[in-house]
Amino acid sequence: MKVFTYSEARQNLSKLLVLAQREEVEIRRKDGSTFSLRAKPRESKSPFDVPGVSTTATTSDILEAVRESRES
Repeated sequence: MKVFTYSEARQNLSKLLVLAQREEVEIRRKDGSTFSLRAKPRESKSPFDVPGVSTTATTSDILEAVRESRES
């Protein structure tokens, strides 16, 4: 684990974030408080990937509803 002071972390934030992808990074302040930084794993699914809904509506029912909504 790499340890950075607050000032070092501020000055090298981009480098620090790259390092945090591989290992945990610790940041220490002057007052002695410490913070741990670690990258979250990426979610491999799309935000548009939503579960389907079971319904008894047919394609013609849906198309009729769309037509009606466009007429009003």
